[in-house]
Amino acid sequence: MGRKYFGTDGIRGKVGDFPITPEFMLKLGWAAGRVLSQGNHAGKVIIGKDTRISGYMFESALEAGLSAAGLDIRLLGPMPTPAIAYLTRTLRATAGIVISASHNPYEDNGIKFFSAAGTKLPDEVELAIEAALDEPMTMAPSARLGKAERVVDAGGRYIEFCKSTFPNTLSLAGLKIVVDCANGATYFVAPRVFRELGAEVVKIGAQPDGLNINVDCGSTHPGLLQRTVLEQKADLGIAFDGDGDRVIMVDHTGTIVDGDELLFIIAMERHRQGGLAGVVGTLMSNLGMEHALGAAGIGFERAKVGDRYVLERMSALGWPLGGESSGHIICRDCTTTGDGIVSALQVLTAVARSGRSLHALKGGMNKYPQTMVNVRLRQPFDVAGSALVQEAVRAAETAFQGRGRVLLRPSGTEPLVRVMAEGEDAVLVERIVAELAAVVQQAVQGSN
Repeated sequence: MGRKYFGTDGIRGKVGDFPITPEFMLKLGWAAGRVLSQGNHAGKVIIGKDTRISGYMFESALEAGLSAAGLDIRLLGPMPTPAIAYLTRTLRATAGIVISASHNPYEDNGIKFFSAAGTKLPDEVELAIEAALDEPMTMAPSARLGKAERVVDAGGRYIEFCKSTFPNTLSLAGLKIVVDCANGATYFVAPRVFRELGAEVVKIGAQPDGLNINVDCGSTHPGLLQRTVLEQKADLGIAFDGDGDRVIMVDHTGTIVDGDELLFIIAMERHRQGGLAGVVGTLMSNLGMEHALGAAGIGFERAKVGDRYVLERMSALGWPLGGESSGHIICRDCTTTGDGIVSALQVLTAVARSGRSLHALKGGMNKYPQTMVNVRLRQPFDVAGSALVQEAVRAAETAFQGRGRVLLRPSGTEPLVRVMAEGEDAVLVERIVAELAAVVQQAVQGSN
């Protein structure tokens, strides 16, 4: 069955454009409440949000819809997405709702759900909610309407959880850390976590005003973090995105340490402490990480791009660790979803235990040069079905002689084919990408 509203990561769009409107959110709250309560008019739903200004409006609309369906509501206020997953589990809620558009600008917003187990809702539940959205909205009897309460200690609960994932035999004392909260959902909790574990914390991007989320700061704009680390002579920097499920870091030289390198550091620490069967990456994960893990005897598999697919593959293989180059890292032995703070603490565990710098730890992985070119399409084009393109791909793979790879991937959001190559030789990578992109362009034009 096709989906009308839910994508791979909930419902997202521009505020004011359907379905990101208060009217739709009211109906969505009711529809979700009806499906989640299974007609019993019992249970409670957690609602948390990031710091964008429209969150207030959508929080109220969802609250009203859930109440009409007979479910109680627990309001968390601004909290990271992974905190909402955690609190949904520990407060024994029926479900959790996140109001956030992650790393997007404040003009956008979105909704995603967590199950009672703190994982994404099963497809059949999302489809049932979509079906309920097409039904007339009704209301529970007045005596059975839901009540709303604010969870006043939500931040403290989550801070203690995050700290529990860092070994109690270790400390961050002696480390000076710059923490960039993207003026988003981590602005309150993240600096406290690292400070309470002993670090000297310099916080930036921690003054949200509803409009400045992700603006020239955070994991998608790391320039501010790089400059601040150098100015403060800090040991390292940590940057989150607007909803706190992604993290990147900066070493003491001001060099970015991306999601692949962070995943490698965590994997090697897990391996040293008792072995690690394997790591799940994506089609875009750097080949250098795959080779470095292989040299250490750690397995590696690629999933489609998207944390949903990474988690699915991790579950199928029984592996505890996976992630994306963007810094969306899942430590399944710590929590149920991608968590920027928890992931950062796993990296800092390696730093504290080894006594080595972040710069030294990432040096165990030789990150290969990677180049990507987007070829725009005027109409759908089957890359895999083009003999011309596939012949060029085979020629490129031959040229790499096992020391590189190519990937042609249609965009899931734009009319583009992404042409990517990576390998040990940067000059060869640039040449192969240019040649492949030209062939794809030729094939596209020939198909028009």
